[in-house]
Amino acid sequence: MGTKNKVVYATAQGELAFDPDLEAVGATGEEFWELTAADLIPLPAGSTLFYLPGRAPLGLSAQGEVETIAEQGVTAVAAILPQGYTRLFLPAYQRAATAPRLPLFGYTAVAYKDDRLWVAARCTDELKKWNPQFYNSPDLPRLVQEKLARYPENRILKQLGHCAQAYHCFTAQNIFYGRWEGGIPVSPACNAQCLGCISKQVSECCPSPQERIGFQPTVAEVVEIALPHLTTEEAIISFGQGCEGEPLLAGAVIKEAITLLRQKTKAGTININTNAGLPDVLEELALAGLNTARVSLFSADPKYYRFYHQPRGYGLNQVGEALRRLHRHGVFVSLNLLTLPGFTDRQSQMERLFAFLHQYPVGMIQIRNLNIDPDYLWAKMRRELKTPPGAIMGIDGFLTELRKEFPELIVGNYSRFREEPSV
Repeated sequence: MGTKNKVVYATAQGELAFDPDLEAVGATGEEFWELTAADLIPLPAGSTLFYLPGRAPLGLSAQGEVETIAEQGVTAVAAILPQGYTRLFLPAYQRAATAPRLPLFGYTAVAYKDDRLWVAARCTDELKKWNPQFYNSPDLPRLVQEKLARYPENRILKQLGHCAQAYHCFTAQNIFYGRWEGGIPVSPACNAQCLGCISKQVSECCPSPQERIGFQPTVAEVVEIALPHLTTEEAIISFGQGCEGEPLLAGAVIKEAITLLRQKTKAGTININTNAGLPDVLEELALAGLNTARVSLFSADPKYYRFYHQPRGYGLNQVGEALRRLHRHGVFVSLNLLTLPGFTDRQSQMERLFAFLHQYPVGMIQIRNLNIDPDYLWAKMRRELKTPPGAIMGIDGFLTELRKEFPELIVGNYSRFREEPSV
């Protein structure tokens, strides 16, 4: 078949196929770009292929025209990447008016070449401990049951047992494996209504893939799980998981738990994943012994920040102030950059982000493929604002410029224990 990148699609029978005449294209924003060899890597182990119902695949003809594969029942295909890979392009398709809304996953363009599947992505972090081969092991159910038997009244542990087995959550599983980064959900409430919230949707957006914790844990429940976990330098306890709201709303519980933990052990890292909308609370946690923080950000432009995060009672200024205070108290800060081709790599968005980073220095950028139906996001953005101005640089171009502008910044995908270097 030569070395050309061909369009991949699903037949009406649900089988994968490719079109020998059409070149693969990817979407960035609402533009279609031809996928070159430089854009593609072999489909990584641990990836999942998704059919995209109501979406006809697009490709580039020999004459350079974007064409639709319009056969009855044929649908576009996307890949969901494992952690450590950054998406460069969205799948390219023509959406039917009756197409269902897609669930909250990070859809990536796929191509076919040399008898194998390829994806438009980059490996941007290679910490081996997050390799899927270390998770969902045959002994996991036994480990869950043993720990639940040891702490039968701990409601957080019951939640984590469910997340570990039903949702295959790695940070939940690590609590039962007794290693690395373990998540402890603490907050059933949130002070934002992010469009791509994976634990609870109050807007008209897509169905959420996780249930949110439905109770307020006690300090004793937190310490009972965290203390036996914090036994090595590589151990991390993280507040702010996908199955909860904003952990700072449970700041009093976290503060007391951190205080008790640090009275008993100095080992390991205590981390929080947060929207950083409550600078005073974050500062109290820093003084109590918080080591690291990961702050989520869709855009450093206040208009687009409000559009996506829909914060209640705070804004981007409060986030910046929180970053400043964390830096002052020696907390290692990562920015959890929710990345979307055609938005994050817009020239105007890049300028805003770089200005923000110069004003509020952080130690690391964690690239996160934004999990959302892109059609929903673009349509909502057109209705409420407009697509941001400026040329699209491409995610690869964005990453290059980011590293050039901030050469000391760690750029990756995973949380580090304290100031663990990039691998």
